[in-house]
Amino acid sequence: MDKMIQEASGEVVITNDGATILKEMSVLHPTAKMLVELSKSQDIEAGDGTTSVVVIAGALLGAAQNLLGRGIHPNTISDGFLLAAQKAEAILDDMSIPISLDDRESLITSASTSLNSKVVAQSASLLAPMAVDAVMKVADLSEDHQQGGTVDLNDVRICRKLGGTIDDSELVDGLVMSQKIAKVAGGPTKIENAKIGLIQFCLSPPKTDMENNVTVNDYAQMDRILREERVQLAKMVKHIAKTGCNVLLVQKSILRDAVTNLSLDFCAKAKILVVRDVERDDVDFLSRILGCEPVASLKEFTKDKLGDAKLVREEPLGSGLGTVIRFTGLPKLNTSKCVSILLRGTNSLTLDEAERSLHDALCVVRSLVKKPAVLPGGGSVEMELSVRLSQWTRRELKGVEAYCVRAFAEALEIIPYTLAENAGLAPVEIVTQLRAAHADGARFAGIDVRKGKVEKDMAKNLKVLQPLLVSLSAIRGASETVRMIMKIDDLVYTR
Repeated sequence: MDKMIQEASGEVVITNDGATILKEMSVLHPTAKMLVELSKSQDIEAGDGTTSVVVIAGALLGAAQNLLGRGIHPNTISDGFLLAAQKAEAILDDMSIPISLDDRESLITSASTSLNSKVVAQSASLLAPMAVDAVMKVADLSEDHQQGGTVDLNDVRICRKLGGTIDDSELVDGLVMSQKIAKVAGGPTKIENAKIGLIQFCLSPPKTDMENNVTVNDYAQMDRILREERVQLAKMVKHIAKTGCNVLLVQKSILRDAVTNLSLDFCAKAKILVVRDVERDDVDFLSRILGCEPVASLKEFTKDKLGDAKLVREEPLGSGLGTVIRFTGLPKLNTSKCVSILLRGTNSLTLDEAERSLHDALCVVRSLVKKPAVLPGGGSVEMELSVRLSQWTRRELKGVEAYCVRAFAEALEIIPYTLAENAGLAPVEIVTQLRAAHADGARFAGIDVRKGKVEKDMAKNLKVLQPLLVSLSAIRGASETVRMIMKIDDLVYTR
């Protein structure tokens, strides 16, 4: 189920992403803040499993509290949980299913599993292949694809545009921008063989400092000021046009207008297409994908700082749906390894959640690139860990240590229990059946929430898969956080 969050400002957020929910909450207790940071860490490392890692940590804390109530020392509990976590990681590696990064269907299946629990589940068949193709385009793979590779998701730019539906979203082979072309009458909206400049200074008259002022006594002085402004702007545009630049991207300025109507008029006469209000966060991406260098002053604006594109044009999205600016034919696209996704939505709430969901899907594929192995979903992983840890405890461990590891194993059953509860099933009955199936050797058995029963093989029959890295990160992060909390014996407030 999803959560509707209303902020103090009145803004509404609809999501079921654990990291987003915790980020929006007003958390005061320092221990609770540690759990919020745990969720953020999981989001950064794996991108998915942000809710699961907090649920597991909560269950482990509950198990630790029971052990403390029985008189077991916190250090002993911490050591037992460390031993259990190390064994759990070994079990995860053993039960994982290696995949090839050339197997596109397996990658799409894993991305779809992440999207199926989101608001945008009905569009998973579109967004999952889009996420896979985007990540594989920017991935830096090893020569042997089985060894995985690295992915920088900063190379994937999501361009949001209100209007249309999520099904209208597309992966763009090139660059798309949501800004409008800044133009006056007669200004260009289409440029072929574009030479693109990216500036971080303003095409507007200089302003005085806040402490200074200018006194104008008569109309002649006012006229002189206006003439000087025109001369100044004309010189700036003339210098830019002299380099051969015919497409100009202008970074947003908060101090004064980045571009004035007068400078737009001069640019229109020089046949220069102007795009203003470029966000500071997008400058690095734009410079890499376009092959241009950001310029902070007019003196540094030279021909060698320009990027190239075969075509830059303003493209309408439909009746009343606005426009986007599309850059095609980028010669440096293959070397820069950057890609754009045009994301559409009927309203801002849907668009926000679609962006979060797409980011999770991108992170899932990134996890598979970093570690090409998957695990079955539906609670099968946690139940298999619980059963095998319990069996290992009975065989090889004794005393208080065995007691702590067994408590760790039982705490992991919170995931299938919660999954069954959220699906409207009888959680005790379902978890009991699932535990029996795993004890009989069905290590990939999980909960089929649609049919309300235990499925013997989630990977083969239902194609419910998740990256190995997500589960590894969740177990490791939850156990480390709980062990850290266990070592704390007092809370001291200071001024």
